[in-house]
Amino acid sequence: MRIIFLCIFLVLSGCVAVPPGVQSPKADIVLVEKSQNKMYLFQNGEILREYDVAFGLNPVGHKRQEGDMRTPEGRYLIDYKNYNSKFYKSLNISYPNAQDLARAQARGVSAGDDIVIHGMPNEIGDYRGPIKPRNWTQGCIAVRNHEMDELFALIDVDIQIEIRP
Repeated sequence: MRIIFLCIFLVLSGCVAVPPGVQSPKADIVLVEKSQNKMYLFQNGEILREYDVAFGLNPVGHKRQEGDMRTPEGRYLIDYKNYNSKFYKSLNISYPNAQDLARAQARGVSAGDDIVIHGMPNEIGDYRGPIKPRNWTQGCIAVRNHEMDELFALIDVDIQIEIRP
């Protein structure tokens, strides 16, 4: 019995890969804490995984317009997976929503779009060094490529993502 619990612990902690044919646990919500440069995957209220992440060059505050280098804040959906990104792979975030569009329109600017969780630039490859504290994206959320592979396995399309300040 102890061996079974040990195996389950090692798989859930990420120390051991899930064998082919065995269903891995799926996240039911993604939470991003910009002030901590952290992203968490939750399943049934429990943290399933934790990642260090990088944001836009201007990380403080909600994205207001195209080109402001900010990562949006609020509730969105992961609405599709891109297997052929310029940044290894990516998970599209449903930004802008109706409120984002209305705010930008009221200011006479474009809200911008194409906000994703992505891996490293393809020319860098599978970088394994520290990803924080430097923020370097144009408003996206960046992780390492091997973490992107994990996210693709743990996140289904239409999952909610909440991005907090």
